Order: sequence, then C-alpha cells, then structure tokens
Amino acid sequence: MNPVRRVAAFLFDFIVGDDPLMFSVVCVGLAATGIVAALGVASWWLLPMSVLVALVVSVLRVRSRAETAE
Repeated sequence: MNPVRRVAAFLFDFIVGDDPLMFSVVCVGLAATGIVAALGVASWWLLPMSVLVALVVSVLRVRSRAETAE
C-alpha cells in the first residue's frame, strides 16, 4: 500500500472511527451551529444538544442490539 493511501486510511479511521453515524451527527451539529451563528442568533447550546442526542441514539442502538442478541 502506498504512503498516501495509508495516511488517508489512518485519517479516515481516526476521524470517523467505528461509527460513521455519530460522525455524521456531529458534522451536522457543527454545520447547524455555524449557520445559526451566522444568522446572529445565540447558538452556543446547539452543539452540546446535538452531542447529547448523538449519545442517546448511540446508547439506544447498543441496547437494542444487546436485547436482540439474548
């Protein structure tokens, strides 16, 4: 594998990690925070709220998988 491809694979694994859905939720939260801030509205609460929603969704997904495995 050439070095460029190895670096790209490392960066993808480092940034996206194990769960692309959580990466997407955080990216959407960042974009939404930027858009709301550009409109001049207080947007400090939007990113923590999106991370909280991502955490709840992640826990519910794991819980659902654990229940179906039993």
